[in-house]
Amino acid sequence: MPNKEKRHKKIQEIVSKEEISTQAELVARLQKEGFNVTQATVSRDINELRLVRIPLGKGKHKYALAPIQLEEDVAREIEGRFREFVKDIDRGENVLVIRTEDGHATGIALLIDKLHRDDIVGTLAGEDTILVVARTSDDAEKLVDDFAAFLA
Repeated sequence: MPNKEKRHKKIQEIVSKEEISTQAELVARLQKEGFNVTQATVSRDINELRLVRIPLGKGKHKYALAPIQLEEDVAREIEGRFREFVKDIDRGENVLVIRTEDGHATGIALLIDKLHRDDIVGTLAGEDTILVVARTSDDAEKLVDDFAAFLA
């Protein structure tokens, strides 16, 4: 697993379990976990992970994972990510290959998984490539059309 992906997973874990109010706190916490990061890196990570700051009361805030639970939230988010980060979609039989900008495959694959489509068996993501396994070749063909519509 690439370092960035490990770092993103650790950030998600940290903000879901702890009250992290500032980027500096997150940098310190990641460094404690063995990640050599700067505030600029963490700032980009916060953007890419779409973390939000939620109020705790008395003027305090903390970082949290953005709530993407509703089907329409997932659809809206995946459409935006496809437009911004997907470079190409290809298909071979029942397997789709989606090429992304470096570092964005995992986040997009997670959103594809959250679609909970019966025609998708599963996804596998690397640094810039996502494999989407469809149930049938016909399903894959429809998925290509559906995903290509996100790019329009």
